[in-house]
Amino acid sequence: MIDFGFDKLALIGAVALVVIGPERLPRVARTVGHLLGKAQRYVSDVKAEVNRSIELEELQKMKTQFEGAARDVEQSIQKEVDTANNAFQTAWSDDAGSLDSAALPSSDSLGGFSTYKPPKKNWRVKRGATPLWYKQRQGVRRHAQSGAARVARFRPRRQAQ
Repeated sequence: MIDFGFDKLALIGAVALVVIGPERLPRVARTVGHLLGKAQRYVSDVKAEVNRSIELEELQKMKTQFEGAARDVEQSIQKEVDTANNAFQTAWSDDAGSLDSAALPSSDSLGGFSTYKPPKKNWRVKRGATPLWYKQRQGVRRHAQSGAARVARFRPRRQAQ
């Protein structure tokens, strides 16, 4: 920018005092100060906008590089998974082909027992030895109740008037 030394500023002040006059000089100096402040703010805003646009371009470049690297990693992983899957499939088909029905034991060779049968669904049901009428008479809780249900159950009944 323009290089002003102390001697040049003193000369400009003296000329302004003679030309403008001592009465209007403070108001003109205040107006010039406001204008210079606005100009500096405008220049700093423009610099900040330029810096933001440069940073945005850099971020976009980094984003494209990162996406490319992620795509390469994904492709290499997919390639390895495919080769492992193919190797597993070939090994599975080779093993399944080598087994034949003669190698498996039949139900006759197991002594008349068949292979695995899943248990019946009622094996989970717990059957207690205590009769239900006894539990009811003794007040044994059979089901979980909330606090509100327990209060409602044991609340004294109102007498009919």
